Amino acid sequence: TDCLATLITFLPHPMMVLAPERAPRYITTPGEKLGLLESLGIDLVVLLPFNNQMASMPARTFMERVSRHLRLRELWLGANFALGRNREGNVDRLQELGHEFGYELSVFQPVFDGEQIISSSRIRSLLLEGRVEEAARLLGRLPTIAGEVVHGAQRGRQLGFPTAKLKVRPERAVPADGVYAVFALLGRERHQAVANLGVRPTFDQGDRTVETHILDFDEDIHGCDLVVEFVSRLRDEQRFEDVDDLIRQIEIDSQAARRILSQIEERESRAGRLMDAHRYRFREQDHTADRALKVWGEGLPDLLVGAARGMCSLMGDLQNLAPEVWRTIRL
Repeated sequence: TDCLATLITFLPHPMMVLAPERAPRYITTPGEKLGLLESLGIDLVVLLPFNNQMASMPARTFMERVSRHLRLRELWLGANFALGRNREGNVDRLQELGHEFGYELSVFQPVFDGEQIISSSRIRSLLLEGRVEEAARLLGRLPTIAGEVVHGAQRGRQLGFPTAKLKVRPERAVPADGVYAVFALLGRERHQAVANLGVRPTFDQGDRTVETHILDFDEDIHGCDLVVEFVSRLRDEQRFEDVDDLIRQIEIDSQAARRILSQIEERESRAGRLMDAHRYRFREQDHTADRALKVWGEGLPDLLVGAARGMCSLMGDLQNLAPEVWRTIRL
């Protein structure tokens, strides 16, 4: 098809306008979502400002404008989706409008994890309970938070464990208070780290913060953007009567995080070596020179899965041309 794969979304979330007190927190910020959508191969993203005027717009008016401006040919949506005034634009109504405006409607079926539907609401609940491993499984990637590193009270540095304090947007869904094994992303570099979410009860500093101790790292990164990938919950946040007890616990947490994160890095390394071992089984044919495969991912496992799927598709396209194909995938 010569159509562009286009995603239409509202900004802010409609509940921020209709019922701010019940608005869900973002699992990903709008900017992060755009990056993820690009990795999925979306050609165009249309951000529609949501306000009271948009909320009161009849479904027919909305679809007429979308169809006219985007020359809509196919519309895909979830089974429970609805738009327009009083949510009148449900699946049945949008299908009727498709006959009028010349687009075909298809419905995405829910994706299940066991007997439960995978939904953003369920993922938010898991994050609020600190169950980051389960949230990662449903997301297909590690849950993250990101923000600018700001100046703090320097308590960690005084104890021998400097931390990066993150300025996190208040509408962001963050995991429950506690201590986590995490990866810290600074630009293109990924470091093993330990993150503490909470109120630092040992020092009676009641503001909720996100502070990350990057292992084997002691550079000034104030003002830099930091992404924290949550891998595993180590323990609840707790109060220590003695600072020495706190230091000993931080050392224990750091050792536990190092062990968990090193295991992940070793698995990623083995997967990379396996891919390298198989890379030279194919040689390039002249008629494949115009073919290319581009892969995006949040980490090496995502890249490998995407590469495998892409290679299968590419080889399927070429199977009638030649039995041997070579294509380099840049990770």
